[in-house]
Amino acid sequence: MTTAQLSPKPKEAVHMPKWLAAYLQAAPLAIILGAFLLLPLAMIAIVSFWDYDFARMYPDLITLNYVETLGSWVTWKTYLNTIKYAVIVWAITLFVGFWVAYFLAFHVRSTSMQMVLFLICTVPFLTSNIIRMISWIPVLGRNGLVNGALVSSGVVSEPVEWLLYSDFAVVLAMVHLYTLFMVVPIFNTLMRIDHSLIEAARDAGASGRQILSNVIIPLAKPGMAIGTIFVATLVMADFSTVQVMSGGQSASVALMMKNQMSLLQYPAAAANAVVLLALVLLLVAAILRVVDIRKEL
Repeated sequence: MTTAQLSPKPKEAVHMPKWLAAYLQAAPLAIILGAFLLLPLAMIAIVSFWDYDFARMYPDLITLNYVETLGSWVTWKTYLNTIKYAVIVWAITLFVGFWVAYFLAFHVRSTSMQMVLFLICTVPFLTSNIIRMISWIPVLGRNGLVNGALVSSGVVSEPVEWLLYSDFAVVLAMVHLYTLFMVVPIFNTLMRIDHSLIEAARDAGASGRQILSNVIIPLAKPGMAIGTIFVATLVMADFSTVQVMSGGQSASVALMMKNQMSLLQYPAAAANAVVLLALVLLLVAAILRVVDIRKEL
């Protein structure tokens, strides 16, 4: 008997169907998103239909929480105030963020210097948002640095009251906190622009303003859209900045939900959370219809 006759036949490799392999690869991320994102959102939506009193919640299926949320003029004013903050902060951060990213991408030639300047922009983010927000109080206060400089220089005869505990202070603090979330995606988009396109436009006789408006800004729209999503969602979810920098004189939806939860009104807070989430999703859907951001992801 020969050796070839004694050796077993090699087993054929088992090939997994492609569709099954794809599902197995996506399963870990799907489980994580389902457990930590979809399930909590579903629980919030369910609780928003429950009843409650001063001490406990009652599992039920009522629409009273949404009726009180959408039927109150005070609530509508709070939503409009939140949208106002989001629009103003978005406009300022878009303007500042674009020009900072533009300077880093096109006026700083050295890659190492670009990284150094970009890291300098991120240094404030090494501290807490609360600390960076509160740091504005001694600057903008009645006896703060700005008022002291204005009074001592004779620009004003008495301290300016609206610098702190006002809408101005809220917007300024939010711009300080969230501008980097606009700079990063725009800078990433501008760095991907082929410089030969700019050279071709310049060779064709285009001025600097024409190159900016017809080449750079259209190509930077995906980064602007991503930054818009970041900034808008962060502003709408911010309650601490509104509470501290307005001195309790202004309100936002997130602050309203925080107050409702402190009073154990969880179903009412959940209803407001669902409405706010719907507004954010509508904003994201509108942006995605205008700008294709898939190439940036």
